[in-house]
Amino acid sequence: MTQARRILILGGIALAIVGMCHGTWYAVFSEHQALDRMGGSLTAAFTNAANRDSTRAQLALVNHREARYVYDRQVDAHGHWIGLAMLLIVLGIVFDCVAFREDRKSLLAMGLVIGAATFPLSVILQTLSHGSVPRMLSVGSSALMIGPPSLNPGR
Repeated sequence: MTQARRILILGGIALAIVGMCHGTWYAVFSEHQALDRMGGSLTAAFTNAANRDSTRAQLALVNHREARYVYDRQVDAHGHWIGLAMLLIVLGIVFDCVAFREDRKSLLAMGLVIGAATFPLSVILQTLSHGSVPRMLSVGSSALMIGPPSLNPGR
């Protein structure tokens, strides 16, 4: 087994384990509270709207939107980690067919694994900060998965 193939397959397996652990942790310890917060804020919004209290209804809708944002990011991170892990494993199986030199294939494999690991992490970081740093990390990790154009075969 080549080094690049080993990096991709073992990296994919490790990433799948991280994704499953995150999903299990979220489902057991946080999801019910998030769903309760979303449902409670939506109920409050409708109740306040029925009572013609538009200020409280708006505040409840803002709370619902914030809770939904965090919930979506947590679920997305879980799904991205596992999906990207499966992609790494499949790429690892067929990676010997790539016409790059072995050192370039290993470098590309490392970039793919690092990008696949940090992209879902950047999605989770967006729940902590709505600033530009988590978004830049998302873009950077996506670029690692696409691969630098300087890895032309035969050079």
